Amino acid sequence: MSLRERRPRICVAGCGHWGKNHVRNFHALGHLHGVFDAEAGRAEAMAVQHDGAKPYRAWEDVLEDPVLEAVVIATPAETHSRLALAALHAGKDVLVEKPLALTPHDGLEMLEAARRTDRILMVGHLLLYHPAVLRMQEMLEAGELGRLEYIYSHRLSMGKIRREENALWSFAPHDISVILMLMGWLPIQVTAVGGAYLQPNIADVTVSNLLFETGARAHIFVSWLHPYKEQRLVVIGAKKMLVFEDSRPDNKLVLFDKQIELTNGVFEVAQPKGTPVAFGQAEPLRLECEHFLECVRERRRPRTPGENGVEVLRVLQACQRSLQLNGEPVQVSASLGHEVLVL
Repeated sequence: MSLRERRPRICVAGCGHWGKNHVRNFHALGHLHGVFDAEAGRAEAMAVQHDGAKPYRAWEDVLEDPVLEAVVIATPAETHSRLALAALHAGKDVLVEKPLALTPHDGLEMLEAARRTDRILMVGHLLLYHPAVLRMQEMLEAGELGRLEYIYSHRLSMGKIRREENALWSFAPHDISVILMLMGWLPIQVTAVGGAYLQPNIADVTVSNLLFETGARAHIFVSWLHPYKEQRLVVIGAKKMLVFEDSRPDNKLVLFDKQIELTNGVFEVAQPKGTPVAFGQAEPLRLECEHFLECVRERRRPRTPGENGVEVLRVLQACQRSLQLNGEPVQVSASLGHEVLVL
C-alpha cells in the first residue's frame, strides 16, 4: 500500500462548539475512528450521529488503543498541554486547536515531546489554511503591495463569552498567526490595553499593538461585547492595500490603489479604487484536516507546526503582561517565562 493509500484512524477529543466541526470533517473524509469528551454522554451522542465512530469513555482508553494513529484536541485551552503530552508519549500524532497551550514553556515542552517521540505536532491556526489568506500571502510575496507598512485586524462580536480565558486569548491567536506569517518574523515589542466588564480579571475587550524591527506595525482589536460581528484584516503596503473581510457575504477580499502625491508641499490623495480579488472557496477547516492527514500519512512537516504555535504564544504572553501592566511596553524576546498567567 502506498503512502497516499493509507487511511490514518483519527480520534477527536472534545465534541463541543468547535470540536463537532472536526468530527464532521474527519467523518466526511472517512478517517474518523472515535470521539472522546469529558462530559458524560456527549461522545456517545456524537458517535450515534456519525455511524461507525467509537465513543471513548476515558482519555486512557484513547491512548491505549493501538489502532489509533492520531488525535485531534479541541478541548478547553487549559487542557491542551496535558492531553497533547499524554498523546505524544503514547505514540500518537497530534493536532491541537489554538492556542497550543497557555504558556510558551508548556508549548516548548510539547515540542520536545514531539521530537523525542518522532511524532507530528500541529496547531490549528485556521486562518493559515483560508484560501483568502493564502492568496494575500501570494500577492505580498509577488510584490503587488510593495513594502509592508501596517496591518490591522478587528475580530468583534456579541458573545460567545468565555469563563476560562479572556478575549485576547480566545480571539487574537487567529490574527497573530496571520500577522506573523505576513510579516515573516516576531515583533520586538508589544503594548496592550483592555477592560473587564462582565467578570473580574477576564478582559472582554483588548487592543494590542505590535512593533516590528523593520518599523512596520500592527494592531489587533478583539471584543465579545460588540453590537455586530466584524472580522476584518487590512494590510497596508507602500504600493497598494488589501482588505479581507470574512464577515461579508461577497467580495471578501479587495485590493485598493494607494495614490498619494506631494505637490508644492501639499499631499494629494486620490480616492482608493477597490478591485475584488478571486480566491478558492474550500472550507478552511476541511483544508486543515486534509493537510493533517497528509502529514500523518507522508510524515511531512505541517504548514502550522508546533513551533508556529509557540511563536504565537510568545506574542500572546507579552500582550497579556502589557495588559496586566495597563499598557506598559513589553519586549517579546524577554517574554518567554514559566509562570501561568491570569487569563
